[in-house]
Formats: sequence, C-alpha cells, structure tokens
Amino acid sequence: MSTFNSLFHGVREYLNPILKNSKFKETGVLTPEEFVAAGDYLVFKCPTWHWEPSVKGKNKDYLPADKQFLITKNIPCLKRVSQIELGAEAEAQDGEWVNTYANHVSENLSEIQDISEIHDFPDTSISSNASQLTDDIPDIDDYCQIESDGEELDLSKNSNILKTRTYDISITYDKYYQTPRVWLCGYSENGSLLSPNEIFQDISQDHARKTVTIEPHPNLSIQLASIHPCKHANVMKKIIERSTSNGHRELRVDQYLIIFLKFISTVLPTIEYDYTMSTDF
Repeated sequence: MSTFNSLFHGVREYLNPILKNSKFKETGVLTPEEFVAAGDYLVFKCPTWHWEPSVKGKNKDYLPADKQFLITKNIPCLKRVSQIELGAEAEAQDGEWVNTYANHVSENLSEIQDISEIHDFPDTSISSNASQLTDDIPDIDDYCQIESDGEELDLSKNSNILKTRTYDISITYDKYYQTPRVWLCGYSENGSLLSPNEIFQDISQDHARKTVTIEPHPNLSIQLASIHPCKHANVMKKIIERSTSNGHRELRVDQYLIIFLKFISTVLPTIEYDYTMSTDF
C-alpha cells in the first residue's frame, strides 16, 4: 500500500505545475524559490542544517543543483516516546551534560497538540518572550574526546560516553503539496540503521503509521520515514493568520522553515533537532 501511494503521489507531483506566484500569506504554500529562501535562512540561523544535492538521476530542475534538500545529522534522541507517555523518569546517567539533556523533554504527550487540530494549535507568534523556540542543541562533536596524537578515542571503550539513538533529518520540497516535507533516518546506539518499527518508537503514537509512513526519498535512492505534508499548508496558514491577528510583525516567507520545524516537533517530541533563532529578524 505504501509503494502504491508513493507511485500515485509521484505521478500527481509530476503532473502538477510548478507554483510560480507567491501564495504564502493566503494559503501557507511555497514556491520553489521561496523554499530556497527559507532554507537559506534556516542554514544562516541554525548552522547545524545545510543544503545537499540530489544523487545522480534524482535532480529536481525547479531547484538549484546544489540546494536540492536540507539536512541535519547526528541528532540525539535520548528517550522513547513511551517513556513520556508513561511519565517515566529518564535513566540516571553520569555527567552534568547528560543529566541536563536527558531531562530536557519534560512535556507530557497529552499536552502535545495534533497538527491536524488546527483550532487548538498553540500560539506560535513571534514575540520577545516566545521567539526562543527551544534551547540550543549542543553539537555531538563537542563530546568526542581526542587523543593527544589527534586520533579519536574508541567510544565503545569509554564508559563515560553516553550512547544514544541519533537521527539524520532532511527537508525536501513537495511539488504537489507545495510545502516542505520532513524525512527521518535513524541509527541505534551502536550505529546500525533503525527498523521502521524502531523509528515509530520515537514518533508520537497519534502520528506513527498514519501521518508518518515509510516511502522513497525523492532526492536519494533509499526508503525513509516521512511526515506526510497534506496538512502542512493549512497549519502554516493558521500560524501566519494568528501572528498577524495578535499584532506582531508579519512573518516573512524566509522565516517559514523555522516556524514549520516548531510544529513538526509535536510529531517528534524526543528528537532534539535545531530550530532555534534569535529575536533579531
């Protein structure tokens, strides 16, 4: 069924004309040029993200060859969603950074809104008190210890190094829905690829196997977990309208991905990717 849906979506996307005129404020969608502008802004504000080209044969001619999709890698995922659902405390770990970071996700899943419940979506308007969307995410490389001769230590032999699941997260432009689309590639504590069932352990259970499915990545020759984009434009439209009605400065189109990633975090409550930004727009 997933393969059939992917093929059907591919045909629809191929036949759908490229959006030429901006409809960002009216409908919450993006042109390819606006997607690139929003991606450039995300990379500027959140340097953990960067642009990537497509693999051979997967290039999208409506996007620059060197800006086919966005990606951020090695994102820690210290908890399973079930731990939040059950209110379980994270396992005690050695080290100040570990203890702080393991308890970073303190929300209860019952408080996390479904992205389909538009009227109940939390206020995401930008203000001096709300513009810091999340804590800064430490770079995993900062915690790799280096030997005096420059060789990296074997982490498997160091009991003080926390082993955790990690994710590579990519964002593509969906030509049919005219919005960004998020893709997940997960790795176990030992670096092996996570199975679909294991990935679903790190996704809000309201969305696993519903909003989130396993499909071919449009720019890579692999199958990955993906958050379906059918509701993205409507959610973004509501966020834009709410921001304007609350008297805040209008959201610029280049700020789109920063806000987009905030509501995507409701689907991925334990994956700590970077969507921070300063108050200076």
